[in-house]
Amino acid sequence: MIPFPDIAPEIFTINLAGFSLSLRWYALAYLAGLIIGWRVIAAMMRRPAIWGGTPPTEADRVDDLLTWVILGVILGGRLGFVLFYEPAYYLANPSQILMVWQGGMSFHGGFAGVIVATWLWSRAQGVPVLRLADAMAVVAPIGILFGRLANFINAELWGRPTDLPWGVVFPGEAAQACPGVVGPCARHPSQLYEAGLEGLALGLILWAVVRAGGLRRLGLAFGIFLAGYGLARIFVELFRVADAQFITPDNPLGHVLGGPVIGLTMGQVLSLPMVLIGLALIWRARARPPRTA
Repeated sequence: MIPFPDIAPEIFTINLAGFSLSLRWYALAYLAGLIIGWRVIAAMMRRPAIWGGTPPTEADRVDDLLTWVILGVILGGRLGFVLFYEPAYYLANPSQILMVWQGGMSFHGGFAGVIVATWLWSRAQGVPVLRLADAMAVVAPIGILFGRLANFINAELWGRPTDLPWGVVFPGEAAQACPGVVGPCARHPSQLYEAGLEGLALGLILWAVVRAGGLRRLGLAFGIFLAGYGLARIFVELFRVADAQFITPDNPLGHVLGGPVIGLTMGQVLSLPMVLIGLALIWRARARPPRTA
């Protein structure tokens, strides 16, 4: 087993007159993913050749889109967590819904928020929404990679117990919660699995698709992202501990669909539609001729 690295969740903390301000790795991951993605999309809009003609929009207009995407990520991620994972709690405590700094964000909710924000911005600006979605799909794995690495540093969303040599002994509750294990409990570093599959591997696949002229086929990159993320998330959920609110003595794996032994977690249920829609977009894109100048 591997001991957890000595990395604090806070990069630095400033204390002034009794007021404390911290910069956390998680916040930096969000900022880095958004800024790098913004710059890459702007660069893509300056290359008509990869689009088979005129790009979906001008590079300068991507600056305005960034603001909409930030709002979509924050509002969608928070509302998704509230609706998908703890609706009863927040119904009883509505004043805490907007307290994002206390934790609780959902990838699927943030993804839905970005889709809504992109659609609204595209309609207002007269930009083809599916072509813009292709561009955003290419850069989305960058933010996912940083976000999952930040989850690892925060020692959250850890995996199930394992005796594999790369099992990690996470601090706190995770090290003491393995029934029948004497001493520290090693777990799958499921955050790193997701960083490698949903972030690095999917990003490299999409970059190869762009190099091969994939942006000339409407919806292809977006479809590959949807299907690729969905399949990777469904797979990693097999090694990841389900959210605590779904785990009971009769349902130790936290399944929300099916039985306590063979069933689906909330992450898998939310990822299935992504796979189906992604495959449909891929089939549609491959069935039509590529765009040419």
